[in-house]
Amino acid sequence: MGNLKIKISVFINYLLFGIMLNSVGTVIMQVQRYYHVNESSASVLEAFKDITIAVVSFLVASFITRIGYKKSMQIGLAAVALACFIVPSVKTFIAVKLLFAVTGASFALIKISVFGSIGLITKNEKEHISLMNFIESCFMVGILLGYFIFSYFIDDADASSGRWFHIYYFIGALYLLALLLLTLAPLNESAAKPTEENTGASFMEMFRLLVLPLVVSFVVCAFLYVLIEQSIMSWLPTFNNKVLHLPSSFSVLMAGIMAASTAIGRFLAGMVLKKVSWYVTLTVCLVAAAALVLIALPLAKAEEGHVIKVWADVPFSAYIFPLIGFFLAPIYPAINSVILAALPKKQHGTMSGLIVVFSALGGSLGSIITGYIFQHYGGQSAFYFSLVPLFLLSIALLLFKKSKKINQTSSIYHAP
Repeated sequence: MGNLKIKISVFINYLLFGIMLNSVGTVIMQVQRYYHVNESSASVLEAFKDITIAVVSFLVASFITRIGYKKSMQIGLAAVALACFIVPSVKTFIAVKLLFAVTGASFALIKISVFGSIGLITKNEKEHISLMNFIESCFMVGILLGYFIFSYFIDDADASSGRWFHIYYFIGALYLLALLLLTLAPLNESAAKPTEENTGASFMEMFRLLVLPLVVSFVVCAFLYVLIEQSIMSWLPTFNNKVLHLPSSFSVLMAGIMAASTAIGRFLAGMVLKKVSWYVTLTVCLVAAAALVLIALPLAKAEEGHVIKVWADVPFSAYIFPLIGFFLAPIYPAINSVILAALPKKQHGTMSGLIVVFSALGGSLGSIITGYIFQHYGGQSAFYFSLVPLFLLSIALLLFKKSKKINQTSSIYHAP
């Protein structure tokens, strides 16, 4: 009961960043309409978000425990709130890029702090995995809410309408409320306080972690997973709009199915993973995800060219393909929990930084590759591309499992 306030605060923080970070798919579609830029130019928004996440994570992960998890989260929330209030007044493409850069930098602080805090407020590995899945479920709920909120402000008839910018006033206010709640929530960080190491030694701790086989196999898994998820999620509104020819507002709402299915998948995984092996669960999910790609995309091809004016005209494939989120859902939270549970709490901040860095790089690369394929070879080819990293991820998960088994009792994971 003593950790209830901080848990609620963490849930809300993740929900809000779910709205902002994954609005990039909607905004990619909107900037093409509003600023008349092509797919490749629009895809850089993902890079502004993810590269910033990676850079800030690398710079702060080694000493974030000195700043404090709670204080870092407060800084992140305040920065995004300020940026949200500024952008609607400027309405330039550069301002949108900077908004995602600020959001990315702030999320780096939030995610490292949240991942580090989970170890402080849970008692064992199973509780850790369960809470991680529930937190990630909140992130997906935020994504889903974002699709509904943004679609309300999109003008289908007038591509030059700047009405969609007004949503940022509302989101900025939500961030201020989240900041107030966090300020009122107590968090005991004594177990995460660093020893008298200097910053150079803290950076060396990151590189010491990176030479461990378990950590190497993990970062490959994290990189590939986010590459898959972001390449699909960021381009799903554009796919719906340009391939299935849904109106812009419909395209955004239909993309929300993936967020909803992912949220449900992570919520259920939080219960299933208490009883079933994480490796078996994730392997089944990967096979199912690949099968869904092979089923849904041919359906989408057959339905290309249909005129969509009302909801009854929306093709069946628009409902089927986003369900891939349900099968991808458990993978990321589960592997994060496995690696963090294998390390002492004092290393959770550093390891969380590595998680965020490689996740961000995967997301950025996935979106850029998909945008390039989309522009030059079409939306069908862009989404078939997801089969390649799905196959590679299945191999990486096997190596991760073997590394965990080999090193499970090794004292190196408990080194001070």
